[in-house]
Amino acid sequence: MSGLPDAALPVLADWRLLAAVLATVVAGLMRGYSGFGTAVILAPVYSLLWEPRAGVPVMLLMELLVSLQLLPGAIKDADRRVVLPLGGAAAVATPLGAWILLTADGEALRRFIGGFVLAFGVLLMSGWRYHGSRPLSLNLAVGTAAGLLKGSTGMSGPPVILYLLAGLEEAKRHRANLILFFASIAVISVVPPFLGGLIDAAVWLRLAVLLPVMAISVPIGVRLFRVIPDRLYRPFAMGVLLVAGGLALFG
Repeated sequence: MSGLPDAALPVLADWRLLAAVLATVVAGLMRGYSGFGTAVILAPVYSLLWEPRAGVPVMLLMELLVSLQLLPGAIKDADRRVVLPLGGAAAVATPLGAWILLTADGEALRRFIGGFVLAFGVLLMSGWRYHGSRPLSLNLAVGTAAGLLKGSTGMSGPPVILYLLAGLEEAKRHRANLILFFASIAVISVVPPFLGGLIDAAVWLRLAVLLPVMAISVPIGVRLFRVIPDRLYRPFAMGVLLVAGGLALFG
Protein backbone atom coordinates (compact mmCIF):
# COMPACT_ATOMS: atom_id res chain seq x y z
CA MET A 1 0.00 0.00 0.00
CA SER A 2 2.93 2.32 0.54
CA GLY A 3 4.17 1.96 -3.06
CA LEU A 4 1.96 4.68 -4.56
CA PRO A 5 2.64 7.37 -1.89
CA ASP A 6 6.35 6.59 -2.05
CA ALA A 7 6.31 6.97 -5.83
CA ALA A 8 4.20 10.14 -5.69
CA LEU A 9 6.30 11.96 -3.10
CA PRO A 10 9.24 12.86 -5.41
CA VAL A 11 6.80 14.32 -7.96
CA LEU A 12 4.68 16.28 -5.49
CA ALA A 13 7.57 17.52 -3.36
CA ASP A 14 9.56 18.80 -6.35
CA TRP A 15 9.99 22.61 -6.31
CA ARG A 16 9.32 22.63 -10.03
CA LEU A 17 5.68 21.78 -9.37
CA LEU A 18 5.23 25.06 -7.46
CA ALA A 19 6.78 26.96 -10.37
CA ALA A 20 4.35 25.15 -12.69
CA VAL A 21 1.42 26.18 -10.46
CA LEU A 22 2.37 29.86 -10.76
CA ALA A 23 2.72 29.61 -14.55
CA THR A 24 -0.62 27.80 -14.75
CA VAL A 25 -2.40 30.62 -12.90
CA VAL A 26 -1.10 33.17 -15.43
CA ALA A 27 -1.95 30.91 -18.38
CA GLY A 28 -5.46 30.26 -17.06
CA LEU A 29 -6.17 33.97 -16.65
CA MET A 30 -4.92 34.63 -20.20
CA ARG A 31 -6.94 31.75 -21.65
CA GLY A 32 -10.16 32.83 -19.98
CA TYR A 33 -9.63 36.46 -20.98
CA SER A 34 -8.47 36.13 -24.57
CA GLY A 35 -9.31 32.57 -25.66
CA PHE A 36 -5.62 31.67 -26.00
CA GLY A 37 -2.53 31.55 -23.83
CA THR A 38 -2.49 28.05 -22.37
CA ALA A 39 -0.05 26.44 -24.76
CA VAL A 40 2.14 29.42 -25.65
CA ILE A 41 2.90 30.01 -21.96
CA LEU A 42 2.90 26.48 -20.61
CA ALA A 43 4.72 24.68 -23.44
CA PRO A 44 7.97 26.61 -22.91
CA VAL A 45 7.65 26.71 -19.11
CA TYR A 46 6.77 23.04 -18.67
CA SER A 47 9.45 22.06 -21.19
CA LEU A 48 12.02 24.02 -19.20
CA LEU A 49 10.90 22.49 -15.90
CA TRP A 50 10.50 18.86 -16.98
CA GLU A 51 11.79 18.66 -20.63
CA PRO A 52 9.34 18.50 -23.57
CA ARG A 53 8.41 14.80 -23.54
CA ALA A 54 7.42 15.07 -19.87
CA GLY A 55 5.93 18.57 -19.89
CA VAL A 56 4.01 18.76 -23.18
CA PRO A 57 1.65 15.81 -22.37
CA VAL A 58 0.58 17.54 -19.13
CA MET A 59 -0.23 20.67 -21.08
CA LEU A 60 -2.10 18.76 -23.81
CA LEU A 61 -4.37 17.02 -21.31
CA MET A 62 -5.05 20.32 -19.59
CA GLU A 63 -5.77 22.00 -22.92
CA LEU A 64 -8.35 19.31 -23.72
CA LEU A 65 -10.25 19.85 -20.48
CA VAL A 66 -10.06 23.66 -20.64
CA SER A 67 -11.35 23.62 -24.23
CA LEU A 68 -14.36 21.57 -23.17
CA GLN A 69 -14.96 24.05 -20.35
CA LEU A 70 -14.99 27.09 -22.66
CA LEU A 71 -16.58 25.61 -25.79
CA PRO A 72 -20.33 25.83 -24.97
CA GLY A 73 -20.21 29.59 -24.52
CA ALA A 74 -18.22 30.18 -27.73
CA ILE A 75 -19.93 28.05 -30.40
CA LYS A 76 -22.68 30.55 -31.19
CA ASP A 77 -20.27 33.45 -31.68
CA ALA A 78 -17.60 31.69 -33.80
CA ASP A 79 -17.23 31.90 -37.59
CA ARG A 80 -17.49 28.18 -38.35
CA ARG A 81 -16.96 28.71 -42.09
CA VAL A 82 -13.36 29.71 -41.37
CA VAL A 83 -12.61 27.84 -38.15
CA LEU A 84 -13.81 24.34 -39.03
CA PRO A 85 -11.51 23.95 -42.10
CA LEU A 86 -8.63 25.25 -39.96
CA GLY A 87 -9.41 22.75 -37.24
CA GLY A 88 -9.94 19.86 -39.65
CA ALA A 89 -6.58 20.38 -41.37
CA ALA A 90 -4.86 20.78 -38.00
CA ALA A 91 -6.41 17.56 -36.70
CA VAL A 92 -5.06 15.62 -39.69
CA ALA A 93 -1.56 17.10 -39.37
CA THR A 94 -1.25 16.77 -35.57
CA PRO A 95 -0.21 13.07 -35.55
CA LEU A 96 2.56 13.87 -38.04
CA GLY A 97 3.89 16.55 -35.74
CA ALA A 98 3.71 14.15 -32.81
CA TRP A 99 6.35 12.00 -34.49
CA ILE A 100 8.79 14.89 -33.93
CA LEU A 101 7.89 15.03 -30.22
CA LEU A 102 8.51 11.30 -29.89
CA THR A 103 11.84 11.26 -31.73
CA ALA A 104 13.51 14.69 -31.50
CA ASP A 105 16.29 15.57 -29.06
CA GLY A 106 14.65 17.04 -25.94
CA GLU A 107 17.12 19.89 -25.46
CA ALA A 108 16.89 20.99 -29.09
CA LEU A 109 13.09 20.79 -28.99
CA ARG A 110 12.93 22.87 -25.80
CA ARG A 111 15.05 25.61 -27.34
CA PHE A 112 12.96 25.57 -30.51
CA ILE A 113 9.80 25.99 -28.42
CA GLY A 114 11.36 28.90 -26.54
CA GLY A 115 12.61 30.60 -29.70
CA PHE A 116 9.27 30.15 -31.43
CA VAL A 117 7.32 31.67 -28.52
CA LEU A 118 9.81 34.53 -28.31
CA ALA A 119 9.40 35.29 -32.04
CA PHE A 120 5.62 35.04 -31.72
CA GLY A 121 5.62 37.51 -28.83
CA VAL A 122 7.72 39.98 -30.82
CA LEU A 123 5.36 39.71 -33.80
CA LEU A 124 2.34 40.37 -31.61
CA MET A 125 4.04 43.35 -29.99
CA SER A 126 4.92 44.77 -33.41
CA GLY A 127 1.25 44.78 -34.37
CA TRP A 128 1.84 42.65 -37.50
CA ARG A 129 -1.16 40.67 -38.72
CA TYR A 130 -2.14 38.90 -41.92
CA HIS A 131 -4.55 41.26 -43.71
CA GLY A 132 -5.45 39.32 -46.84
CA SER A 133 -8.53 37.23 -47.64
CA ARG A 134 -9.31 33.85 -46.08
CA PRO A 135 -9.92 31.39 -48.94
CA LEU A 136 -10.38 27.71 -48.18
CA SER A 137 -6.94 26.79 -49.51
CA LEU A 138 -5.25 29.23 -47.12
CA ASN A 139 -7.41 28.04 -44.23
CA LEU A 140 -6.21 24.49 -44.90
CA ALA A 141 -2.55 25.57 -45.18
CA VAL A 142 -2.61 27.52 -41.91
CA GLY A 143 -4.46 24.67 -40.21
CA THR A 144 -1.87 22.16 -41.40
CA ALA A 145 1.00 24.28 -40.06
CA ALA A 146 -0.83 24.64 -36.76
CA GLY A 147 -1.39 20.89 -36.52
CA LEU A 148 2.28 20.10 -37.13
CA LEU A 149 3.19 22.54 -34.36
CA LYS A 150 0.53 21.12 -32.05
CA GLY A 151 1.79 17.59 -32.37
CA SER A 152 5.47 18.44 -31.98
CA THR A 153 5.41 21.25 -29.39
CA GLY A 154 1.89 21.39 -27.97
CA MET A 155 1.38 24.84 -29.52
CA SER A 156 -1.04 25.23 -32.39
CA GLY A 157 -1.88 28.81 -31.59
CA PRO A 158 0.77 31.15 -33.06
CA PRO A 159 0.00 30.84 -36.80
CA VAL A 160 -3.75 30.66 -36.18
CA ILE A 161 -3.75 33.61 -33.77
CA LEU A 162 -1.86 35.84 -36.20
CA TYR A 163 -4.20 34.69 -38.99
CA LEU A 164 -7.53 35.03 -37.16
CA LEU A 165 -6.77 38.27 -35.33
CA ALA A 166 -6.24 40.02 -38.67
CA GLY A 167 -9.93 40.50 -39.37
CA LEU A 168 -12.16 43.42 -38.45
CA GLU A 169 -14.39 41.32 -36.20
CA GLU A 170 -15.05 42.43 -32.65
CA ALA A 171 -13.04 40.94 -29.79
CA LYS A 172 -15.91 38.62 -28.86
CA ARG A 173 -15.80 36.96 -32.30
CA HIS A 174 -12.00 36.67 -32.24
CA ARG A 175 -12.12 35.00 -28.84
CA ALA A 176 -14.87 32.57 -29.91
CA ASN A 177 -12.99 31.62 -33.10
CA LEU A 178 -9.87 30.75 -31.11
CA ILE A 179 -11.79 28.71 -28.53
CA LEU A 180 -13.57 26.69 -31.24
CA PHE A 181 -10.32 26.07 -33.11
CA PHE A 182 -8.46 24.83 -30.04
CA ALA A 183 -11.38 22.59 -29.08
CA SER A 184 -11.52 21.09 -32.57
CA ILE A 185 -8.01 19.60 -32.25
CA ALA A 186 -7.80 19.05 -28.50
CA VAL A 187 -8.92 15.41 -28.58
CA ILE A 188 -6.66 14.22 -31.41
CA SER A 189 -3.64 15.94 -29.85
CA VAL A 190 -3.60 13.67 -26.77
CA VAL A 191 -3.80 10.41 -28.74
CA PRO A 192 -0.15 10.21 -29.96
CA PRO A 193 1.34 10.79 -26.46
CA PHE A 194 -0.91 8.03 -25.14
CA LEU A 195 0.17 5.63 -27.88
CA GLY A 196 3.81 6.67 -27.50
CA GLY A 197 3.85 5.92 -23.77
CA LEU A 198 4.52 9.52 -22.71
CA ILE A 199 1.53 9.78 -20.38
CA ASP A 200 2.76 8.01 -17.26
CA ALA A 201 2.04 8.22 -13.52
CA ALA A 202 4.11 11.40 -13.11
CA VAL A 203 2.05 13.13 -15.82
CA TRP A 204 -1.21 12.20 -14.09
CA LEU A 205 0.08 13.38 -10.70
CA ARG A 206 1.15 16.74 -12.11
CA LEU A 207 -2.17 17.07 -13.92
CA ALA A 208 -4.06 16.30 -10.69
CA VAL A 209 -2.35 19.27 -9.03
CA LEU A 210 -2.37 21.71 -11.94
CA LEU A 211 -5.82 21.08 -13.42
CA PRO A 212 -7.75 22.51 -10.42
CA VAL A 213 -5.49 25.58 -10.57
CA MET A 214 -6.36 26.02 -14.24
CA ALA A 215 -10.07 25.32 -13.61
CA ILE A 216 -10.18 28.16 -11.06
CA SER A 217 -8.08 30.60 -13.09
CA VAL A 218 -9.97 30.33 -16.41
CA PRO A 219 -13.37 31.55 -15.09
CA ILE A 220 -11.61 34.46 -13.38
CA GLY A 221 -10.08 35.35 -16.75
CA VAL A 222 -13.54 35.16 -18.36
CA ARG A 223 -14.84 37.68 -15.83
CA LEU A 224 -11.83 39.94 -16.41
CA PHE A 225 -12.66 39.93 -20.14
CA ARG A 226 -15.85 41.83 -19.29
CA VAL A 227 -14.19 44.57 -17.26
CA ILE A 228 -10.54 45.06 -18.36
CA PRO A 229 -9.92 46.99 -21.62
CA ASP A 230 -7.87 45.27 -24.30
CA ARG A 231 -5.34 48.13 -24.27
CA LEU A 232 -4.38 47.24 -20.68
CA TYR A 233 -4.36 43.49 -21.19
CA ARG A 234 -2.15 43.35 -24.27
CA PRO A 235 1.09 44.74 -22.77
CA PHE A 236 0.85 42.28 -19.90
CA ALA A 237 0.13 39.34 -22.19
CA MET A 238 2.98 40.19 -24.55
CA GLY A 239 5.40 40.56 -21.65
CA VAL A 240 4.45 37.13 -20.33
CA LEU A 241 5.09 35.54 -23.74
CA LEU A 242 8.52 37.15 -24.03
CA VAL A 243 9.53 35.99 -20.54
CA ALA A 244 8.26 32.43 -21.10
CA GLY A 245 9.97 32.11 -24.48
CA GLY A 246 13.21 33.61 -23.22
CA LEU A 247 13.36 31.26 -20.24
CA ALA A 248 12.91 28.18 -22.42
CA LEU A 249 15.37 29.38 -25.06
CA PHE A 250 18.17 30.53 -22.77
CA GLY A 251 17.41 28.64 -19.55
